[in-house]
Amino acid sequence: MLSSDQCVIRAQHYFVKGLIEIPVIGSDEVFSWAVWVSLSSDNFSRAADLWDTVGRETEKPYFGWLTTDLSVYSPTTLNLKTRVHTRPVGERPFVELEPTDHPLAIEQRTGITRDRVREIAETLLHATRNSNQP
Repeated sequence: MLSSDQCVIRAQHYFVKGLIEIPVIGSDEVFSWAVWVSLSSDNFSRAADLWDTVGRETEKPYFGWLTTDLSVYSPTTLNLKTRVHTRPVGERPFVELEPTDHPLAIEQRTGITRDRVREIAETLLHATRNSNQP
């Protein structure tokens, strides 16, 4: 099963899509990464049962593992510990990283500059252009 927000593989692996939000220093803006997080079967079932339920945002966060490799970070972002916070119906969950010394976790806690946003965009754009070369 695959939708824009949920994925189940062979009734053994369960994923939800959420947003890692990073404050942009000196502004009211937020830089967001859309990522997939694996959940336990029980947590996925609970989240799925409440997916269209008004008030679901009062649900306690679900533990999960980040399963998206954001290539601009080293070491890899795969398998970072997360807490998935449900938001009101129609909004993607907020993904909170465990407060470690991983560069992505640090940026989520402390924010990034506009120059860093530009750097990320340029790196991703350059990678996209290079992947389209013969």
